[in-house]
Amino acid sequence: MPKTVDREEQRRQIGAALLRLVAERGLDEVSVRTVAAATGRSPGAVQKYFRTKDEMLTFAAELAGERVERRMAEVDTTLPLRQALRDLILTTLPLDAERRAEATAQLAFAVHAAHHPRLAVIRRQVDQDIGEALATWLESAGHEAQAAAVADAVIALSDGLALRMLYSPQEHEHLLTVLDQALLTLIPGHETAPHLRE
Repeated sequence: MPKTVDREEQRRQIGAALLRLVAERGLDEVSVRTVAAATGRSPGAVQKYFRTKDEMLTFAAELAGERVERRMAEVDTTLPLRQALRDLILTTLPLDAERRAEATAQLAFAVHAAHHPRLAVIRRQVDQDIGEALATWLESAGHEAQAAAVADAVIALSDGLALRMLYSPQEHEHLLTVLDQALLTLIPGHETAPHLRE
């Protein structure tokens, strides 16, 4: 009896290999051939799932967005507002090997999206989905005032910190302090930022 192939799982394996390749060698090194080699497949086998490089990039960008959203969903949002928001941002920052690889790939996709409308659409959709979820959560946590604007600011803060941590890993501790100060500004009140507790 022929072996059943889980098409979606195969696509996800190829997408994950592409993300690793981007993180290790940069987007310029990505091709059907290099991704095939990274997965132990022939180029023809990869093209059964993705006809072109752009199809692979589109899928991998969606996969990267899914991973971030999954980590964010695991954050305990019943914590005090600023602490929970800090934990949400930490899920996106390159503080370990896995998140560093993903942040490197995300940055490469963002630059690529400036010239590739299909990828730009995906990037905007991920930002919109995360922004809407953040705004809804902020409202439910009692921070109704300008929840959408705060959510957008949080996304921009996360993106900026991730970028700086990629090229200045020695500044991680300083940048986490910057994060705490920014959150004190965005979410004013008497709650103590977790990183600044005595």
